[in-house]
Amino acid sequence: MTTSSLTVEVVSPDKRVWSGEATMVSARTLEGDIGILPGHAPLVGVLVDGKVDIKVVGGESLQFTINGGFLSVSQNRVSVLGQSAE
Repeated sequence: MTTSSLTVEVVSPDKRVWSGEATMVSARTLEGDIGILPGHAPLVGVLVDGKVDIKVVGGESLQFTINGGFLSVSQNRVSVLGQSAE
């Protein structure tokens, strides 16, 4: 059973920056660029400084600047945990 969206949360140590439903998340990890779509296998990655792009359900695209942190994917939930996020 797959769903057509991801539940995404972007957080920094002091606040929740954004949360919502998305169709795709792309980010840069130590291993390279990664794109996450619904149904993606579980994953934990170390983020490098750079941009995280989120394609929101409905077509809008959001971009966050992340300074280090982690990315976690499990059961169509994506958590972006940045040391700082804007």
